[in-house]
Amino acid sequence: MNELTGTIEKLTYYDEESHFAVATLLSEAKSTIAIVGVMPSIQVGESVRLKGAFKRHEKHGRQFEVETFEFELPKDAIAIEKFLASGAIKGIGAGYAAKIVQKFGEHTLTVIDQEPERLLEVQGLGKKRSDILATSWKEHRAVEEVFIFLHGYGISRAYARRILKAYGSLALQKIRENPYTLAKDINGIGFALADKIAKTLGFQDDFPQRIQEGIRYALGESTQEGHSTFPLESLVVNSKGLLGITDELIRLHIGRLFQQGEIELQKINELYFVWTKPLYVSERGICSEIKRLQKAKCAIREVVADKAITWAESCENIQFAPHQKEALTQALVEKFSIITGGPGTGKSTITRALCGILGKLTNKIVLAAPTGRAAKRMAEITGRYATTIHRLLKYDFTLGKFKHDRDNPVDCDLMIVDEASMIDTYLMYQILRAIPSHAKVVVIGDANQLPSIGPGNVLRDLIRSEKLAVTKLSAIYRQAKGSQIIVNAHRINEGEMPFTKSFENSDFFFFEAKEPEDVREAIIELVIKRIPEKFGYDPKKDIQVLSPMRKGACGIEAFNKELQAKLTPGSGVGFFRAGDKVMQLRNNYTKDVYNGDIGIISSIDPQEEQLVVKMDEKAVEYAFSELDELTLAYAVSIHKYQGSECPCIVMPVHTAHFKLLTRNLLYTGVTRGKKLVILVGTKKALAIAVKNQQVDERFTGLPHALNDYFSS
Repeated sequence: MNELTGTIEKLTYYDEESHFAVATLLSEAKSTIAIVGVMPSIQVGESVRLKGAFKRHEKHGRQFEVETFEFELPKDAIAIEKFLASGAIKGIGAGYAAKIVQKFGEHTLTVIDQEPERLLEVQGLGKKRSDILATSWKEHRAVEEVFIFLHGYGISRAYARRILKAYGSLALQKIRENPYTLAKDINGIGFALADKIAKTLGFQDDFPQRIQEGIRYALGESTQEGHSTFPLESLVVNSKGLLGITDELIRLHIGRLFQQGEIELQKINELYFVWTKPLYVSERGICSEIKRLQKAKCAIREVVADKAITWAESCENIQFAPHQKEALTQALVEKFSIITGGPGTGKSTITRALCGILGKLTNKIVLAAPTGRAAKRMAEITGRYATTIHRLLKYDFTLGKFKHDRDNPVDCDLMIVDEASMIDTYLMYQILRAIPSHAKVVVIGDANQLPSIGPGNVLRDLIRSEKLAVTKLSAIYRQAKGSQIIVNAHRINEGEMPFTKSFENSDFFFFEAKEPEDVREAIIELVIKRIPEKFGYDPKKDIQVLSPMRKGACGIEAFNKELQAKLTPGSGVGFFRAGDKVMQLRNNYTKDVYNGDIGIISSIDPQEEQLVVKMDEKAVEYAFSELDELTLAYAVSIHKYQGSECPCIVMPVHTAHFKLLTRNLLYTGVTRGKKLVILVGTKKALAIAVKNQQVDERFTGLPHALNDYFSS
């Protein structure tokens, strides 16, 4: 093995997933050498020590293949200047880097580290900038210490920063004592990686924390798949596959987690099921809160439903259909009611009529929905303010929970919650417990859409229970019959093929393409050229590509890569460029952004290591260490886009997605289009999706809990 030391002068290629890099090293002997190999988080300007071998590549010539590498602080003045100018340290760019090194030479880093006050000797630097530089240097050293310890496991500097933020100066000590805490405390570091670190440090397979963290991980995986509870025997099998230990040991530690109050065990229909404690509390809580709301006296005085509906018809200048009258009557009479139906069945009209009727009796009407776009749509329909559920409940960072709850309810007499199919078990419990007992509650949603991204199948479980007041709307409202989107959505939902022959002014088109690559190319051309030219839609703001799968020729990743290259060419940071369309991947209460929110990157600042995204007219700042919260969103999954709408939806429908071709997936995708829906693929795939009623059933405990609470 040969050994090289030097500075990374150029980074030609870097793969974020595999960490494979192609770079140019400026050696200590001042010669440039092509280096290739797995080098996690390597950056231009860094000094490294490499071990490996020189080999000759047929095309690229002599290269140094890296076997192992470690980071070093740069030693000579040129390397130090490049390091400081690289953006690794906040507060300075190339100009100030040159000035500082000119002043202190090879002693620059020692001065920054041990005598930061001397930075004021550099002309023009100033106290504010020198303080930022000194603080950034200390943070950098702390992060590097953690990163160097963990970089062999593929952990990036971004994760090193998170670990340091979570554990502070005791980070390495905590990791060495129990590396499994990483899986529990650091989002994105799973059990497998923590287990790999632990085994390197000498931890045995029967280490109690390992077994319990493995069980937590296996149960968490079931939650990620949408289950709010999971069969005990299935959990044992999954945990055994993960841990490689006996069933007896796994059962022993499941019992211990139960005794510690971390999980719940209960028998349903002769089988034992396991819940995480929060999900168990949430399911039982949904039932108790509904019962509380039903029993309490309503603050809004009773109205004569028939007269109120006649009045609303005169105001709206319409004639309600029988089912719509039934829904309105039920909402006016019952304290808690549910209205479900597909597009064009009049849910919006009913919402507006309810607000009109009850708005004469109270001004305390609150409208809420899971997403910003859904809330905006409610506001447009009713002419009233509407908000997202998260913003309504208000997160309290000091207490780590929502501000509004049973002790501090939302001030309302009427609460209307829309797009309820999107609401998972956790969130439904949180909003119900924040509604005052005297309020009337109307829950609206389409039970035929995909269930929530989070655990549970709440809307469907509530409807199926037959314990609550539910109106099902099925007839298409008169004005909606002119839309092929709505007609075809209902045909799909009823198991019939959508009409694929489109007329000139149609809002629904199907283009045939046989091969996956042809599908992708056709969709790229539609988004970039044909749709903007014919309909005037902006490719980023008005057009959304939806795909069932991440991988493959017509998967999300392939679409994002090509659309980014065409719509936002140039360089950026990591996967992102200024102008990119991006989506938030998880709830971030600090930034007031939530899973599924979409925006456009307005700026990237390498010096401040900051990126700004414009979301719903507000600017949201992200440190580079937080960029794993974002993903490109030129194309997204149908599940992620549920609850949102776009003027134009474009979807591949191909047998390459065979496993995911289901009726409710296709139905949900089609109903996301407001003005135009275009499907590209094969009629065979379309027929498979329409006929496939199989839905991945979720294990939930809510039906059992509803039966317990409402059987008496």
